[in-house]
Amino acid sequence: MTDLPPPSTIKMGLVIDLDTCVGCHACAVSCKQWNAGGIAGPLTDEQPYGKDPTGVWFNRVHSYEVAATSYEVAATTGCGASSETPQAQPAITLHFPRSCLHCETPACVTVCPTGASYKRAEDGIVLVDEDKCIGCKLCSWACAYGAREYSAVEGVMKKCTLCVDRIYNEHLPEADRQPACVQACPTKARHFGDLGDPESDVSKLVAARGGVALMPELGYAPVNRYLPPRPRRAGENETMAPPLPQQPSFDTEQLSPMLRWLDRVLSR
Repeated sequence: MTDLPPPSTIKMGLVIDLDTCVGCHACAVSCKQWNAGGIAGPLTDEQPYGKDPTGVWFNRVHSYEVAATSYEVAATTGCGASSETPQAQPAITLHFPRSCLHCETPACVTVCPTGASYKRAEDGIVLVDEDKCIGCKLCSWACAYGAREYSAVEGVMKKCTLCVDRIYNEHLPEADRQPACVQACPTKARHFGDLGDPESDVSKLVAARGGVALMPELGYAPVNRYLPPRPRRAGENETMAPPLPQQPSFDTEQLSPMLRWLDRVLSR
């Protein structure tokens, strides 16, 4: 099995804002485009236009319907005493991007029998050496987050690389040295940086918004953080717009035969 390096002070990772993610899949597509031609390529698709397409995607976006809820918030009365006021939250659609979390103690690394899965000591990024991978899938079974992608065509395991061939590429402008998913996000819901530095922009963002780790109780210490959705205003409390004036009815018998036929077709 593979040993982990000593804990790194640098912890490169992603911060994903679930409040502003719209589920457009731009992150997944840009990730696929960049990595298909990078060090992790190819990202093979099987029967992409068939009935049951499959393929390797480092980034997947899941969408969930969250039911309407209510919770209590503190309110101050005129006498200075506090009371609890119920605040309704409307139902929302939550888009949840999922990729490797680059855990500090990743089970996918320690379970690997060949050393193909490893964690870099200098920045904490978890990678796969495909030349050593035998396709045993032990790492995918050990990963609690479902972040491993097996390529049946190549017979090896693949995963998010944090675009390691891009973020350190000195031939790119400094502004472009970010993961492809971060660059492509149209709502700026994805952020990249050193989560081991409390003074970094991403660490400050996590502190300000109450960012959370995914299932920390499992003990793998994921580096990536998710920013929870902000409270929504319930529709019942909003001022309703006045109803539109009723339009006068129209006698279709006054139309020509062609228009009457068209009206019947469009009214079905």
